Amino acid sequence: MSNTASAIGRTFTPPPPVPSAPYGLDQLDPSGPLFPGVRIDGSDFGSTPAPVYVDGEMISEAFPMETEVQGYRLDDFLTLATQNNPTIRQARLQISAQTAKALQAGLYPNPTLNYIGEQIGVDVEGDKDSPGEFQGMTVSQRFVTAGKLKLSREKYMRRAHVSEHLAMAQQFRVCNDVRIHFFRALAGREIVELRKELLKTAEDGAVTARELYNQGQATRPQVRKSSIALQRARLDVLSAENHYRESFRRLVAIVGVDLTDGVVSGDLMPQGEPLSYQEAMSLVLTESPELAAARAKLAADRITVRREQVEWVPDIVAEGGAGYNFEAKETTAAAGVSIELPVFDRNQGTIRQAQLDYRRQQEEIRRTELMLGQQMANVYQQYLTALQIATEYDRVIIPEAELAYQELLESYKANRVDWPTVLDAQMDYFDSRLTRVQHLEQVRTNEVLVRGYLLHGGLMAAPGPTPPGHIDAVAKPR
Repeated sequence: MSNTASAIGRTFTPPPPVPSAPYGLDQLDPSGPLFPGVRIDGSDFGSTPAPVYVDGEMISEAFPMETEVQGYRLDDFLTLATQNNPTIRQARLQISAQTAKALQAGLYPNPTLNYIGEQIGVDVEGDKDSPGEFQGMTVSQRFVTAGKLKLSREKYMRRAHVSEHLAMAQQFRVCNDVRIHFFRALAGREIVELRKELLKTAEDGAVTARELYNQGQATRPQVRKSSIALQRARLDVLSAENHYRESFRRLVAIVGVDLTDGVVSGDLMPQGEPLSYQEAMSLVLTESPELAAARAKLAADRITVRREQVEWVPDIVAEGGAGYNFEAKETTAAAGVSIELPVFDRNQGTIRQAQLDYRRQQEEIRRTELMLGQQMANVYQQYLTALQIATEYDRVIIPEAELAYQELLESYKANRVDWPTVLDAQMDYFDSRLTRVQHLEQVRTNEVLVRGYLLHGGLMAAPGPTPPGHIDAVAKPR
């Protein structure tokens, strides 16, 4: 038998090395070979992550998750968003704009001052290039009839009422978005902690595999498999930290204030009794700010029809003044009254347009009700499914997984099971807790929408009281 053949089974081959920890994004060297086509080997990075310098200052190597950064609660973000989100201020300005239109629409027309000079320069006996026959001033005033100004002012005041409901809806959008992103960030933080616990389990698994290999109870593929699990656990921690950063920054964007990285604190468990589908639909159909705005808009359109129906009633324009008649050599007066005769134009087209807008708004209310019903069906299904799963994880799966882990741990201490079996049970226990957190995030997200009238989109511009194409004010609002 040759010496080379006898090496198998006689010479100890060390286990494969433990892979080095992956580099976080903030630990990468931007000048390093981290691009497609460039092979990365162990010599490209040292054991210590390369720091990143920006403007001469080194960026911190890790995101502080604990006491080093400011902690924020949900109420803090809601207060900041109410004060700083620009869409809430836009919605309030929409109300002011409509009340300003109401003021303008109800103002009485200004009088007109006219100068009158007739036949200036005419030659008369004894006076060539005379100043004319008559020189004087008159004042004309339009007297508005049929209560047009009162109707115009009422129309815009009702549109201001529509804007109030839309402002309330916008506030719900912002607050709902803050709550949704807060719970996502809160779930993200809990997932980071769980991923770190899973990483410790993977590290134990890698160490155990190497010890078993040294004792001849594990093969090299099994050791490599433990290395893969360890590296995946490390990547999962990095991914969870990046996801938390993204959630926090999205939350800060809704708030409207530049905040540094911070830690959110709160309870991910739902508060209060869950809503039934009938309760949720009843809530949204009776109290939705969107529906209230649509109904207020219908009242405004009713006034618009009445306003356009009296537009053809002619106003009275009276004119009066005084001057000097150079031909009669005496002071004279001038007076006149004019009324437009509505023979051809009786505002028929605009009245028809206003009536069609009124009918369209009736359909818009129905469309909004159906749209809310469709959205509620989808959101409530997701809310109910996530709640059922999270409840069962809380009630059965996690307690059973914990008990299984504890019992296997006791069996290991009594030498009845091996350590890898205990590690597998521990991994199942942490995985169950991780799944529970992910479903609780879904529960809280959909719960916010169900209780918040399905409103979201806190950075969309606040809508106005009139849709595109709707009859609107002329240069002088009416």
